[in-house]
Amino acid sequence: MVAGLYAAMSYGLALIYGVLKIINLANAGFLMLGAYVTWWLFTSFGIHPLLAPLAIVPAFFLFGWGLERTLVRRVLGAEPIISLLLLFGVWLVLQNLAYVIWTGDTRSIEMPFVEATVNVAGMPLAVPRLFVFAMGVLALVALQLFLTRTYLGRAIRATAQDRDAARLVGIDVDRVMGIAFGIGIALAGFGGSLLSLLFSFTPDFGRTLSLKSFCIVVLGGLDSIVGVAFGAIALSLAEAFGVRYMPASLQNLISFVVLVVVLIALPKGIAGTLRALRRG
Repeated sequence: MVAGLYAAMSYGLALIYGVLKIINLANAGFLMLGAYVTWWLFTSFGIHPLLAPLAIVPAFFLFGWGLERTLVRRVLGAEPIISLLLLFGVWLVLQNLAYVIWTGDTRSIEMPFVEATVNVAGMPLAVPRLFVFAMGVLALVALQLFLTRTYLGRAIRATAQDRDAARLVGIDVDRVMGIAFGIGIALAGFGGSLLSLLFSFTPDFGRTLSLKSFCIVVLGGLDSIVGVAFGAIALSLAEAFGVRYMPASLQNLISFVVLVVVLIALPKGIAGTLRALRRG
């Protein structure tokens, strides 16, 4: 079940890196914002948290598209550290805005669905975790269909592979990058909305989970959506087996050890390594 959660919060990170070749350090901020907006819609307007993504995904897409057009595009040709610092600054702005609007109090969504369990083969499973896992799989299928079966999806893949060649065949690369960034932010908001069903949160929410997202993207392959799914499965299995032999409080340590090992042993990730093996 954890693999679906990890995958859902990492797809956007991989898409933005694959197309724009920048690391979205603001990912944690948008995860946090997705959780808060879900909670706000529920407590202020009575909108069921399962329906919140219907509003969050288009709103976050427009926010991300506008952010790319106004700020990110200006630094795409600069040194990588510039985009890193810019998006780190965006994260800090989002975090401080959340403190101003919602204060630093811990929030959570409290309703019967969040506490519901179902018995599967004699094992009680939390319904929200099943739902999040299903949404993670659904997001993977939808993204793959979009990227492989639509003109815009193929344009995004072409831009990710070779930006100059994409321009030569008539693709509006600037427009494609704006859309890809918007989709990446929408996916982060979607992930944050799902996380709000499982965890309580504050404006600091998302920091550790976002670090795990970086680990998953590196493990799966920096530019592969399917690789992210495999990376999420691999990390969740590593954590599940790891906590058998060490305290659960050290679970996060496993992620960061995996990150270091993968960067040294499999710098291209699972997807990149499999592609290299197929080419012989």
